[in-house]
Order: sequence, then C-alpha cells, then structure tokens
Amino acid sequence: MFTSRRLLQIALAASALAGCASTPPRPGPAAVSGAAQPAAAADGEVTRIRIGPPPAQGALAGMNGESSDEPSAVLSPSGQLRPEVQAYARQLAADRALPVDALVGALSGARYSETVARLIAPPPGRKISRSWITYRSRVVEPRTIGWGVEFWQENQDALNRAAQRFGVPASVIVGIIGVETRYGRNMGSFRVLDALSTLAFDYPDPAKPERARMFRDQLSDFLTLVMQGKLDLQTRGSYAGAIGMPQFMPGSIMRYAIDGDGTGHIDLANSANDAILSVGNYLMQHGWQRGLPVFAPVTLPADPSKLVDGGLAPQRDWPRLRAAGAVARPVSATAADAAAWQQAPLGVIDLPEESAGTAEYRTATPNFFAITQYNHSYFYAASVADLAEAVRQRMNLVAGR
Repeated sequence: MFTSRRLLQIALAASALAGCASTPPRPGPAAVSGAAQPAAAADGEVTRIRIGPPPAQGALAGMNGESSDEPSAVLSPSGQLRPEVQAYARQLAADRALPVDALVGALSGARYSETVARLIAPPPGRKISRSWITYRSRVVEPRTIGWGVEFWQENQDALNRAAQRFGVPASVIVGIIGVETRYGRNMGSFRVLDALSTLAFDYPDPAKPERARMFRDQLSDFLTLVMQGKLDLQTRGSYAGAIGMPQFMPGSIMRYAIDGDGTGHIDLANSANDAILSVGNYLMQHGWQRGLPVFAPVTLPADPSKLVDGGLAPQRDWPRLRAAGAVARPVSATAADAAAWQQAPLGVIDLPEESAGTAEYRTATPNFFAITQYNHSYFYAASVADLAEAVRQRMNLVAGR
C-alpha cells in the first residue's frame, strides 16, 4: 500500500510532467505484423512481490524516466497525457481500486522505445524458412548444458521440492529456465514500464489491435503490482515485458509466482528458489500431469504428416494412432508408466526443416502441450524437452550412473 507521503510524491511528479512546455515527437507506428506471444495467464493471486533489489533512490527514483533521448510513450507534444492514456488510467483506477494520481505519476515516466517496437515486429523482406535443426542447435549446445548441470547441482533441494509438490521433473524446470534466460544470464535490460507502454499505446501494427490490448492488460497487471508495492517501477526485463529467470509476464507473476525460499517476497531475478517453484506451479496449473513423459515412445508410420493438426492441445489417442500404423517402442519403464501414456490424450507434432521440405515428427503427451502454454511454439517446447533430457543425462554421467 502507498503511504500518503509516497502518493504525494507521485502526484507531484505527475504534475511536474504535465506542465512540461514540450515533448519530443513520437515516431509513428510502423506497419508490421506478427509478434512473439508472452505466456498465458489465468486467475490467482500472490502475496508480496518485488523483482530484484530496489534502486538506490527508492521505488520512486527515476519517476520522470531515465536519462534517455527516447520520447515519452504517453505524453502529447503539449506535455499532457494523451487522451487515450488518461482514459486508460482512469479506467484502471476504477476497475482495481487504485489511486489515479499515483497511476498517472507512474505512467508519466514511460519512454517510447523504438528498439522495442522494432524487435516485436517480424523481420522485413522475404519469409525466413523455419529450421528445427538450427533452432535446436542454438539451445541444446554444450555450454548451455554445462550451465544447466551447474544450476541443477546448486539448486537440487528446490528442484526436488518443486518436483514433489507439482509433479514436474527437475529436468524440465531446468530446461525452461535454460531456454528462457540461460539460467539468469540474459534476463533483459529494458525497463518493463517502457516496453509495455510502447506496445500498449503504439503497437507497431495497427491492424492487430488485439495485440495492443494484450500488452495493455499486461501493463495493467504491472502497474497494479507496482501500486501494491510488489514490483519496483524500475524493474527491467525483456523487450516484451517478461521478467526474471523464468521470464514471467506481469500477469503470470500476479497469478503463478511463488515465494520459494520463505523470505516473504518473490524475487524471480535473484532467487533461484522462487524461480524454480514458480515454473513448477505454472506448468502444473497449465495441465502438467505427474508421471507422464513429454514425448511418448512411439515409432510413427512412414508419412505421419496427416496425423498433425497443429493445435495446442492433444486431439488423438493411442488406439487411433496404433490403427494408423504407430508402434510403441520398448523402453525401460514400468508397466504402469507405459499404461499412463497409452491412456492419455496424444498429439503428433511436426518440427519442420522448410528449406529441405522435410520434418521431424514426434508423439506428444499432455505435458508437451503444457509447455506450449509457456510459449506457443512447437520448436520452443521441443527444445525445452531436449535440453532437459541432455542435462539429465549429463547429471547421470557426473553422478556415475
């Protein structure tokens, strides 16, 4: 909660900004299409959240924006909040019982980021052929595998707790954090306020209003957490507004983040315990089933392309796949484990090499599709699973198993 003194400070900052004589002009939105989709979110709540250490001057430091040549994301040339931003702030304050002056003060420091707008847009020019081999090679590679082993060894207790509580194997959580940020080595350097304000109010493709609405919702969640004292206004993250080792969007922080080390607040940037437990909770809440593999041990028929539906949920089952010519491979698993995946809904996924006109096909269980709720790409989910397996095998070698 804000103290009266803190609210006054924010309101004064807003008034000072509103009285500025002029503001550099904002670049116009470019005509682009498509963008990476942040993780989905659902209902839920956390207690107290702060991402990373507070800035040296406290939570209000840099309220007027950091030293930057970038123009404001929210002010008109007259120095007033743009009408649509004013309406947004009033509506958010009413919907969530937040102080409107504090919201205006927080928003007034947002800077437009041309870099964010450029990165969210697809590359111009000719279509780039998708390559599973290239994508995988950038993720499942020796250095990342080595970092994964180190991360597992350093955080074995938290990974074991997450596995017991949520049913998600340690290897899969390690795989997610490895693909997302290389175990915290690349968490992003954009102010989340700037990134989300840029995409909420000047999304670079005006033909995709649903994308702007999605980022506006994420900005609302971010500002709510700031107003509640659970996130710092200066929090940094990715160009899409994702935060910390697991790259949670603000909505996911609000709904799925967990205090894994009992400190009383959640720190996804600096606490591996919090990051690990939060990833486990997210996957469990999105359909992870304890005891199932990510991929079923199945040899598919010679041309399985007709079995692929391209969706984000399994639409087939083992009897129908077997009738289409699929064969279960023998594995060193218990009869109960084999029965579990054979009784689960299944889906056939494709991992194309478009320039060659070929694809790799796999039989996915509900746990693969749970990973796709973190990121909708088949490439992403398959690379998480492959990195998880590579790190698990290296761990076994280290342990002499």
